[in-house]
Amino acid sequence: MEPLELGRAVEAGRATASELGLHVDDVVVINNSDRVVLRLVPCDVLARVAPSGHLAGSEFEVEVAHRLTEVDAPVAELEPRLDPRVHVRDGFAISLWTYYEPVGSQIAPADYADALLRHHAALRQIDLDAPHFTDRVAGALREVNDLQQSPELPDSDRELLSNTLSRLSTAISIGKAGDQLLHGEPHPGNLLNTRRGPLFVDLATCCRGPVEFDLAHAPEEVAKHYAGADHDLIHRCRALGWAMFSAWRWRRDDQMPDRDQRRVEGLNQVRAALDRCGPG
Repeated sequence: MEPLELGRAVEAGRATASELGLHVDDVVVINNSDRVVLRLVPCDVLARVAPSGHLAGSEFEVEVAHRLTEVDAPVAELEPRLDPRVHVRDGFAISLWTYYEPVGSQIAPADYADALLRHHAALRQIDLDAPHFTDRVAGALREVNDLQQSPELPDSDRELLSNTLSRLSTAISIGKAGDQLLHGEPHPGNLLNTRRGPLFVDLATCCRGPVEFDLAHAPEEVAKHYAGADHDLIHRCRALGWAMFSAWRWRRDDQMPDRDQRRVEGLNQVRAALDRCGPG
């Protein structure tokens, strides 16, 4: 968010928590992109603040978290002192979560895989109306194919992303019998190392698909510890995931920090991942 909007988002998060009876003396911005993540102190609550246009996504994330907490999934929990809901204030959608003090050590691949296995098992226990991963791919493809939405994307790279998104989405979705609910983007930035163990965050990306779609977001070593994983499918999902990442970075309105660098990185990763997929 731009500085002016960020200031409004911080104040909306602070005021919402205060009105709900939480003690807030200070606000620390932990992350700032299309939505912001705030630590409220001394009540030690995490506020996720998004523009109200993301209200549906925020409500979906809260529902996913509430359902998964009931089945003891390894996920960050909503603030237990409050009702599990999204609050709307001054044009922002605000959800309030437990704050977990991070543990400094890196999560070992075996522990990462164990957390993902337990997360997938918990997701199989809940009934949730979630999109298929191909719906998300279709959204990325629309951005790539619309010159007004991605005006700075070079023609050759537009063709690369368009072909990768359409062909791999079709190839990966052929065998839907094994599809289940997924996290959607369980990359290292969405797995916290806490005193309770690894906990997944950013649950709004929950979708349906093969577990390999999730594994493709994790470090490569993780898949070696995930029983039954199809490593060829993981390679295809990784290429697709980087193509989606690149599509979002070339959006005219994308607000990710270091966007220009990320654009170059994404395209390079798409090419490298496609090389690993081999012919066809």
